[in-house]
Amino acid sequence: MEQQKVEQLWGHLHWLVVLAQQGSFTAAAERLGVSKAAMSQRVAELERVAGVALVRRTTRSVRLTEAGQRLVDDTRASFEQIAESFAQVRDLAGLPRGLLRVTAPVALARQQLVPLLADFLRQYPEVRLELDLSDRFSSLATEGFDLAIRHTASPPDTHVAWTLCTTRSLLVATPAYLRRSGVPQLPQELARHNCLHYPRSQDRPAWTLERCDAAAPERVTVQVSGSLAANNSEALRDAALAGLGIALLPDFSAQASLRAGKLVEVLPDWIPVGAFAGQLYAIRPYSAHVPCAVSALVAFLRERLEAGFGEFH
Repeated sequence: MEQQKVEQLWGHLHWLVVLAQQGSFTAAAERLGVSKAAMSQRVAELERVAGVALVRRTTRSVRLTEAGQRLVDDTRASFEQIAESFAQVRDLAGLPRGLLRVTAPVALARQQLVPLLADFLRQYPEVRLELDLSDRFSSLATEGFDLAIRHTASPPDTHVAWTLCTTRSLLVATPAYLRRSGVPQLPQELARHNCLHYPRSQDRPAWTLERCDAAAPERVTVQVSGSLAANNSEALRDAALAGLGIALLPDFSAQASLRAGKLVEVLPDWIPVGAFAGQLYAIRPYSAHVPCAVSALVAFLRERLEAGFGEFH
């Protein structure tokens, strides 16, 4: 009878593992898709059967006791193996299916990913997507994400990274701004323009540009200044569209406005370097098995993004 009671609590143990990963009842409940009250009740039931406290509760955080940590350490790998085995069995059907949790930067997701995802979901009707838009770097394993889309120069060595497409940085402005303030012919002339920039440090901002089509490659660094700095490329693009000045943007932020003629490229023979990464990656924690739905989404995004960015390279 006692063994039967313990076996009924296997699910409770998984919830304890998730609680340890998330660090709070609220976050763990959100991860599992249950109420905070249900989360607390399951842990209390587990403690009653175990006969010892597993969790220390405070007003601000949750910490495991020594017994709770031992349970989590001894069972975490088993639950990961169960999840891996279930994913493999589910993929035997050969069709992408199930929930995919994806995290991506706000501007990139709004401008490039969201418009594509409707086609993906129509193509794979048994897949459900949960998209987290955040500029912070999430812990994929801890927060339960299947995939992260990242604009980075160096994906983590501990993860699998697929290149989706190459990107480049651009200087852009409205035709009206350039008529009013003049069209720079050389990077040094940017010093007298209103330059809309991404704040990188407390120092005066500087843009570095390279000219690679000359007989001898040139590199110029220019200190710039402007009336607006923002840590979001969408905000910088909108300020440029309002005619405020010249913005340094990743191409995915400028793409639609360039096509529409609302923005034009400034100093097209020069390439800004060091401002934004040159590639988009799909990243996930290493595992021996990659779910069919993950592979399908990566292949879909690679095909669509490579086609969409081709004209800008």
